[in-house]
Amino acid sequence: MGIVKIDDDLHEEARRVSAVMCRSINAQAEFWMRIGMLAEASPTLSFNDIVSAQVSAASERLVEAVAA
Repeated sequence: MGIVKIDDDLHEEARRVSAVMCRSINAQAEFWMRIGMLAEASPTLSFNDIVSAQVSAASERLVEAVAA
């Protein structure tokens, strides 16, 4: 695990949002980074499209794990 330095204001925003979303600050930052990377890789997809695709992929992995 590495350390990433971010702006204090961004850290505070992550802290506030993480409390609402029931995530740790690190988990919230990871979520934002993951969604941001996927959005850059697929600029035509909306936020909802990206999240839906991730949920579908996670569901498929769960089904495969249960079947194994």
